[in-house]
Amino acid sequence: MEDTASLSLFLYPDSLVIFAKDKNQANMGIHLYSKFNWSDLEKLIVSDPFLKLDVPANVYLHHAGFSLVPGVLFSPGNEASYLSFVQDLPKDLEFYNTPLDSNNLQVVSFVDHKIKKALEARFSELNFYHGSCSFLSYLFKERFNLIGQEILINVFGKHMYVAAFTDQELSTFNMFEINNKEDILKYALILISQLKYDRNHVRVNLYGVPSKSDITEDWGKEYFQNFRILTPHANQNYSHGFKHLKDLGLFEVSWQYS
Repeated sequence: MEDTASLSLFLYPDSLVIFAKDKNQANMGIHLYSKFNWSDLEKLIVSDPFLKLDVPANVYLHHAGFSLVPGVLFSPGNEASYLSFVQDLPKDLEFYNTPLDSNNLQVVSFVDHKIKKALEARFSELNFYHGSCSFLSYLFKERFNLIGQEILINVFGKHMYVAAFTDQELSTFNMFEINNKEDILKYALILISQLKYDRNHVRVNLYGVPSKSDITEDWGKEYFQNFRILTPHANQNYSHGFKHLKDLGLFEVSWQYS
């Protein structure tokens, strides 16, 4: 515990993963809460050993309340206007934004005031990011390895992010709730139709698949000629093996926005 220099918290719709990092940003400890309700965060802050530490903390919130705004159009103070196109906004929100792709894009989102207040009471240095930033930052890094028609999907629990790149430019990005693997097919086929992609040419890439899963490349190739299950190139280092965590297929085990 004394070697922990910072924390990264990933709040998913139904789970939480806490990465404890040393001064070199290597992951030295990980706490996984596979069943977690965001309303329980205040209780966890006083019980989890990592969360008792007052070290710099980055918090990544995976939820549907986000908007992608072109950098040239983004204006601080107008976050509520950007997000109003996505959903009706609840009260007591705190807005934040993250620049991506050399400031060409801003990911705008919000955190509930109660959650922010609870975390601020524990951590004197705190940064908020929308959970999609890790996946998006990776895609922009890899964009020049993409073909003309590319669909990229990151699955996490009962949700997924779906991106489409046309001629290496982002065409669409969204988050969807899924109940089974057939829903992955459904959304991919909808995108192919909307973007007028050639089903025999488009490449469908899937991230976030656990090692023990009935989602396989053979299954995907029954529907798409070009289908791949991938693990992102890593920007994360580990002082130990953590093989059990890597088997979960979680995207942020390999790549994190920072």
